Amino acid sequence: MEIKPELCRVESALEILVGKWKPIILLHLLQSGTKRFNELKRDLPGITQKMLTQQLRELEAEDIIRRQVYPQVPPKVEYSMTEYGRSLEPILEAMHEWGTKHMLHKMKKQQKTSV
Repeated sequence: MEIKPELCRVESALEILVGKWKPIILLHLLQSGTKRFNELKRDLPGITQKMLTQQLRELEAEDIIRRQVYPQVPPKVEYSMTEYGRSLEPILEAMHEWGTKHMLHKMKKQQKTSV
């Protein structure tokens, strides 16, 4: 595959996925389907409410996830992947697989240097 560096759009893709939480949020929504805010917060120990809100808003602005508000008391808000967002699934899976291989590579390299 030949990609001309001046036409490279990797940066555009990374703008969507960059950050500690976005890929994890997306994987939870891809695997579990629709989730409420508090369900996502429970699934992501360590994330603050402010950070989760920010990440969800950014993903919604890019049409990656859908935010559905139900007019009831108390308000009910659900998040799900858009059809467009689902196109990220093979990319996230490939990144997960590469990340796993990379961690193994680092462990093997560390074992060799510590002998």
